[in-house]
Amino acid sequence: MSSTRKGRDFIARHGETVFNAARRMQGDAPHTPLTRAGFAQADEMGRALRAALGAKPALTLWASPTGRALQTLAIVTEHLELDWHQARTDARLTEIDMGSWGGRYYADLTAEHGPVVQPGGLLTCAPDGETYDRIAARVSGWLAETDDDEGDRLVIMHGISSRVLRGVMTGAPVDACGAPVLPGHPQGTVTMVERGRETVVHLGTGHAPA
Repeated sequence: MSSTRKGRDFIARHGETVFNAARRMQGDAPHTPLTRAGFAQADEMGRALRAALGAKPALTLWASPTGRALQTLAIVTEHLELDWHQARTDARLTEIDMGSWGGRYYADLTAEHGPVVQPGGLLTCAPDGETYDRIAARVSGWLAETDDDEGDRLVIMHGISSRVLRGVMTGAPVDACGAPVLPGHPQGTVTMVERGRETVVHLGTGHAPA
């Protein structure tokens, strides 16, 4: 089901983190700090949004409550001359919960369980982790509760969960994973969803897709 929102949604994937750089499974870890590359990617996002929207645009700010999303948002809002403290957070915007696989190295998980990154970039669900249909349910719940947000908004979140959110908002077909998903983007990417259609505002320079 696509979103009925009238405003535009700028959906951004946070910058590279220490887990990303080390090729560790990040999942819903609450705080994995940005690397220097991650800060640079956030700067690029901020510059791109400033060019597109100008200074002090009328934006409702949303973010996953994770440190990496909030760090990214802090840099972006500085470029936009907006108040970071006005941002709202919601746990339904966090990344996929990878259960006992969280924090482990991709190479070790692959050696034990086979490929954990599927063709197309989706992660294999951990035996005790979250499934894609549950991600779709939680982001759909967030969309339903915030559908009356006025005007445009900026949402800083994660690689996998943003793919599902974008899929729900654009009415994408349900994938074999059990949820609507759109293609993955590198860290530091910003897309715009308007009336169920998506366009890329800025393509990040981070790893893609997971």
